[in-house]
Amino acid sequence: MKKYVCDACGWEYDEEKGDESLGIAPGTKFEDLPDDFECPLCGVGKDMFSEA
Repeated sequence: MKKYVCDACGWEYDEEKGDESLGIAPGTKFEDLPDDFECPLCGVGKDMFSEA
């Protein structure tokens, strides 16, 4: 499992943990998030995330 960090604000998405507050189940790969997924803190798209 990988982690991804928002290049704009530093929010981190951990595939192993998912994000229950966003309705994302643990084990959900970043690539499997919807194409319109946005950073919950600053609103940028998936293209603004880098693998940690």
